[in-house]
Amino acid sequence: MATIILTAVGSAIGGPIGGSIGAFIGQQIDQRIFAPPGREGPRLRDLAISTSSYGQPIPRQFGKMRVAGSIIWSTDLIESKRKEKGRKGQPSTTVYSYSASFAVALSSTPISRLGRIWADGNLLRGAQEDLKVGGDLRVYRGFGDDPVDPLIAAAKGAAAPAFRDCAYVVFENLELGDYGNRIPALSFEIFADGGEDSVSLAQLVPAAAPIAAAVPLAHARGFADEGGALASTLSAIDQVIPLVAMSGSEGLTVAPRDPAVSDIVTLPVQLAADANAKDEARQKQRAGIPARSPAALRYYDEERDYQTGVQRASGTRQAGRELMIDLPATLTASGARQLANDSANRARWQHETVSWRIAELDPRITPGSIVRLPDTPGLWLLRSWEWMDRGIALELERLAPASAGARASDPGENLPPRDLPIPPTRLIVVELPSEGSANAATPQIVAAASAANSAWRGAALFAVQGSALVDLGTTGTARAVLGTLAEPLAPSAGLLFEPQASVVIDLVAEDLDLSDTDIAGLANGANRLLIGGELVQFLRADPLGGGRWRLSGLLRGRGGTEPVAMEGHPVLTPAVLIDDALVPLDPQFVPPLASSRVAAIGTGDAETVIVPLANPGLSRRPLCPVHPRLSLDADGASRFAWTRRARGQWRWEDGVDVPLIEEREAYRVGYGPVDAPLAVWERDTPSFILFAAERSAVLSAHGPGLLWVRQIGTFDLSPPLLLASIV
Repeated sequence: MATIILTAVGSAIGGPIGGSIGAFIGQQIDQRIFAPPGREGPRLRDLAISTSSYGQPIPRQFGKMRVAGSIIWSTDLIESKRKEKGRKGQPSTTVYSYSASFAVALSSTPISRLGRIWADGNLLRGAQEDLKVGGDLRVYRGFGDDPVDPLIAAAKGAAAPAFRDCAYVVFENLELGDYGNRIPALSFEIFADGGEDSVSLAQLVPAAAPIAAAVPLAHARGFADEGGALASTLSAIDQVIPLVAMSGSEGLTVAPRDPAVSDIVTLPVQLAADANAKDEARQKQRAGIPARSPAALRYYDEERDYQTGVQRASGTRQAGRELMIDLPATLTASGARQLANDSANRARWQHETVSWRIAELDPRITPGSIVRLPDTPGLWLLRSWEWMDRGIALELERLAPASAGARASDPGENLPPRDLPIPPTRLIVVELPSEGSANAATPQIVAAASAANSAWRGAALFAVQGSALVDLGTTGTARAVLGTLAEPLAPSAGLLFEPQASVVIDLVAEDLDLSDTDIAGLANGANRLLIGGELVQFLRADPLGGGRWRLSGLLRGRGGTEPVAMEGHPVLTPAVLIDDALVPLDPQFVPPLASSRVAAIGTGDAETVIVPLANPGLSRRPLCPVHPRLSLDADGASRFAWTRRARGQWRWEDGVDVPLIEEREAYRVGYGPVDAPLAVWERDTPSFILFAAERSAVLSAHGPGLLWVRQIGTFDLSPPLLLASIV
């Protein structure tokens, strides 16, 4: 476009000569504006995801890198289903889950070990080599004697490949529930064989002379070579880390340029040349377009989990588009900043060249050597030489003076996913006091499962029946709020709200939470905590730090557990918050017996967790009668009366008699010890008359003792209510 315009303008002003001049200027402008961008070698991949495409090269990996990998083998999704019992009267549901087995190629060069694995941005495998979900992982380091994976061999038979000389991993039955039941986008942290924190040219160019090639690349802690022409890879490195390559009698030599060598040769005074030669030299120095100074370097930032980072050279940025250099290497922010500064500094000097003609060549210098010129400051790089009839012509390029010292650089904020170790399962299985909304004939048995941190992924539950385990489903990933008493809890009658009473509890995890409520919340059943066999409600919850909480404003003995409240609780008594995180268990497999046991197996459990059932029979045991009353007749008979309560109706909201719940109304009145009474009377009404003759007979036969009453339920007897002391 500029060629056409300036040709026309030049012709209008200066005729044919003006047109030629205008065309030349226009061509220069067009070349600068519309010239295609130069090839800069390998490009960075912004945390690419795993692929499975034919013809996709498997890169060579050096040092430490984060790679996406290529899926090289996979099975179909494996479907499994289980039936989960509904909670609180809801119907049971069938839950489907999926897993998959597949192999992912990581590197065409051997690796030393495998580090972390990311799946959809979250950690699938932590620094402690623990999988965060269910499944197995096998790592093959990429050597020629790697065996065939047994899973692939089972699927492919005799045709199963071993993928030797290729580092890869095999996932077996990897659970996909956390990833939308699909294979997630994976990326892997790998540490290459032959050095985990540095990269040398000997690894990139094995055919190079070993002495020079063994020098490590400055600041590079990892490098990815995706194949293609080796010259393209070396060219990309040379833009940031200057290289010297020469082919001689000893073979190919590739080494980083080192201007700090001690034995720098000073060239002799150049041969005298005629005027034409001097003019020719001056023209060579002035010809050409100065190179653009690189302003920024893109790299993989080790301090930000290998995400792409950018470091810009120091100084004022020039107008126009900046030159961005991609280097597929793992660097620190400070190392990348230093390389960017060095590249910009070299670019400011690399256009200054000189042709130096000497009569005899010093054998110590070769193309790529660093030399000095007589009576000229600075260092010069010998680019090439040419034998001529009037001496040897050396093409020299001025080296940039040493840049300022290294500058610290901030890699930027990084929000890595939490790498928490998978903790073991903490399990408590209890029978709860009956609730009015539940079936009175069905035991209320629940499993409370929790763990020390949020990395816990749940556990499978089993009923222990002899030497067999019966599947009870899973706990889910919601953690129950479990703890133990940090201080003893004093006995309480459990009759009134105790605003000054408190209890201190240690939760199993610091991130578990408890909340406050109000009096109305207490009346509606909020903040229920089962401590041993006592149901307690609390008004306020104050964190004390380290997972310890102080619960104050207590309502003790709830749900008919007053007898347990009157006994108190020692230190380390288990406590469970009654909420939706509890898992109901089928009483067909976990009967309300003291011999019942439940097992849990989670991802982080080295051994099966087995616990007995606590409070067996509590939900179907009638509540203790209340409000004992005594009246005396004129003939000396004692009339006793009491008020019944019903399971699940412990709120007693309207003050009238509650439903019976049991199959029939019956009471047992006893005299003496509760477990072995000396005399027993059965009644079908909440009253009992002890005539004077009976009183005298009991005293004469057994002596003084206690008179008590228990309600006879369908499944059990209630705790005793003391009616009187007979003396």
